[in-house]
Amino acid sequence: MPRHLVEHELTSEGPRRAGTAKGARRSVKVNTGESPIAWLHSRGHLEDRLFEAGEALRRDYERAQLSANVTMRWDPVRVKSTGDTGLTASEKQVAAKRRFDDALSAAGKGLEDVLWRVVCAGEGLPDAEKALGWPARSGKLVLKLALDRVADFYRIG
Repeated sequence: MPRHLVEHELTSEGPRRAGTAKGARRSVKVNTGESPIAWLHSRGHLEDRLFEAGEALRRDYERAQLSANVTMRWDPVRVKSTGDTGLTASEKQVAAKRRFDDALSAAGKGLEDVLWRVVCAGEGLPDAEKALGWPARSGKLVLKLALDRVADFYRIG
């Protein structure tokens, strides 16, 4: 995973990404190449099982090629084997889409949004909470619940 460190100013509300603050300034360096669930896992906020579930969901999201493309892609898709031996590239993509949809369904109604935002889109928890209209610091608990259900779906022990 590439390291791209960016310095953000800290305020009483959290990191400030633009503008200036009055008084004493504190800052923190953030690795923008690190996914939100990798950040939570590396700091002990997510156990291994939940992190692996999030990574499995993200892999299926990427294999299904569900993310938006800016333009036509002419390069062939190269992914590690998923155990879908004997399938064509299109069939593997369809199988990944089916697993992704089934994993979101297993998470349950109302939990798909936070899973997609944090795991697949790489949105930070504070931004996801704000976009979903949730109270601050409530996202981690909901994300853990959703990842626990996804881990059960993927049969991650």
